[in-house]
Amino acid sequence: MITAQLQVYGLNHIPEVEKGDDLATVLLNACNHQGLTIANRDIFVITQKIVSKIEGRILRLSDLKPSPLALQFAHDSQKDARVVELVLQQARKIVKMERGVLVTETDHGYVCANSGVDVSNIREQDSASILPEDADRTARRVRQRIWEKEHRDVAVLISDTFGRPWRQGAVNVTIGLDGMFGLTDYRGQKDDNGQTLASTIISVADELASAAELVMGKVNRIPIALIRGYEYNPVDSNSKDLIREPENDFFR
Repeated sequence: MITAQLQVYGLNHIPEVEKGDDLATVLLNACNHQGLTIANRDIFVITQKIVSKIEGRILRLSDLKPSPLALQFAHDSQKDARVVELVLQQARKIVKMERGVLVTETDHGYVCANSGVDVSNIREQDSASILPEDADRTARRVRQRIWEKEHRDVAVLISDTFGRPWRQGAVNVTIGLDGMFGLTDYRGQKDDNGQTLASTIISVADELASAAELVMGKVNRIPIALIRGYEYNPVDSNSKDLIREPENDFFR
């Protein structure tokens, strides 16, 4: 199937959320304010930050006691030792810890800077957000709620911003997924010249998350985007297929 045209809408009528809010209701209200009628096969991309706020994943830094390791790294890199401690607490493995850079593997299996800990765009002073406990579960709940309320079959992606070891600049990637498969596998198919493709697998979920970031931005208060026009098969799925196996990771 060929997608000839995509439409990407940033939902800009979203108020500051509170712990315990219904994320699907927030999303649907924003669509209504913007005059957007949800259709089958729509895709919603939701930033990690709004999920973490609603799911109570905002922690006060003053409650943390930095370890000697956190204190030393903070001193050497001129960072907040409490933030460093939170990063270490959210990591199951340290991948790199040098030159002021702290790359970890989280309990989810993500390899990213600072375990996904973020101190930006948080209303509470002296606080930081941590990643959702289970972003796939969040995506599944939102999708189910949209079906219950609107009887529309959509896909839901939870996104976050990750750096890349081989390219300059960070991009949005998918850390939670439900309703579509995140990869398109071209292996075994032939290209225009009749050559059989041997290794091409495209992470369409990450491409969709990155497309959504173009209308979200980092300072525009647009934490949800609607993507329309991408053709996909609706299936029960999750984001685990997007994580590269350690034995195939040449950067660790």
